[in-house]
Amino acid sequence: HARPPHQPIRRICCIGAGYVGVPSSAVIASKCPDIDVTVVDISAAKVAAWNSDRHPLYEPGLSELISQTRGVNLHFSCDMIGPLEARSPYGLGQGKAADLTTLEAAARLRKAPCQFELPRASATILRANERPGVRHTVLSNPEFLARAPLCRICSGLIDEGQEAVQRLVPVYARWVPKERLVTMNLWSSELSKLVANAMLAQRASAASMRPPQSGEATGADVSEVALAVGADSRIGPRFLCASLGFGGSCFQKDVLNLVYLCECLNLPEVARYWESVVTLNQYQKYRFADKIIVDLFNTVKGKRIAVLGFAFKKDTGDTRESPAIDVCRRLIDEGALLRVYDPKVCWRGSLLIYVLSFLLSSWPLPSRGSAP
Repeated sequence: HARPPHQPIRRICCIGAGYVGVPSSAVIASKCPDIDVTVVDISAAKVAAWNSDRHPLYEPGLSELISQTRGVNLHFSCDMIGPLEARSPYGLGQGKAADLTTLEAAARLRKAPCQFELPRASATILRANERPGVRHTVLSNPEFLARAPLCRICSGLIDEGQEAVQRLVPVYARWVPKERLVTMNLWSSELSKLVANAMLAQRASAASMRPPQSGEATGADVSEVALAVGADSRIGPRFLCASLGFGGSCFQKDVLNLVYLCECLNLPEVARYWESVVTLNQYQKYRFADKIIVDLFNTVKGKRIAVLGFAFKKDTGDTRESPAIDVCRRLIDEGALLRVYDPKVCWRGSLLIYVLSFLLSSWPLPSRGSAP
């Protein structure tokens, strides 16, 4: 007998209204108007903010996407049952209460020591709580959000996940070119994300280290060196500009996860190699702060310094693991008086308030600061 065609996905529930969940859900809702997307989060304040006109996160174009889709096929809620049942003729468990084991699994696995175990462990927990007639399949679908125009989708599957993959792929195929939709096994999917971020972190760390320092010592212009080196097609121009080092929530976390994996597989030399990427990145941030101190006559105590920009990169309000945090912390430890300006950062509940403990949005920039 011929197998019945796969039923298309009509509803998607995203658990977590953060930097990945909301942009991903907003794009899916925009590109797939026939799919009802609900973002749920345990934080009532965060859900209320997404349902208002003052969103807690900034990403280019995100507010516009939300304004176009919210209340149409994009919804934010703390209730995992109501939003799903209200807009569907059938709910999970044939109209009965929604099965919350997925939410429980997300909470229980959030702090697991190694992300490679998450999909298989999730499947084990879900199956242990399955009811007759309800099937769960776990796919690994790592996000690659940094270069949206060059989006690629990796979907990793366990042995029985072929049917689920065939239902997921058409969702992304609405806007992602076919050649960028890649299916692979579970380990390949997980490792693809780690290796991609580790190599980008390695490149950024290398660009910020010896070449710039050699340039300072010899009088070479590091921007000219980067232009010449980037002209080599084997190298390319991206990630060659010297900076304070890399930041963001992914690079350091994924490099250290790769280090942990190598240690678990008894590959100590490989683990030390990748760990050195993080060590060099940390050194570069403190080196920059110390250079400021030296240039200001070896002391910044009582001196006013304006910090222009606090997010970890341009065109975002994301301050997670921002190099500016460590630089500001070092300067404050040395007695500097800082005034920070970044129009994209949402200061309410910001990590900056916790880490640096000084006033932010109400302070004007110094008109005559000791250091510009």
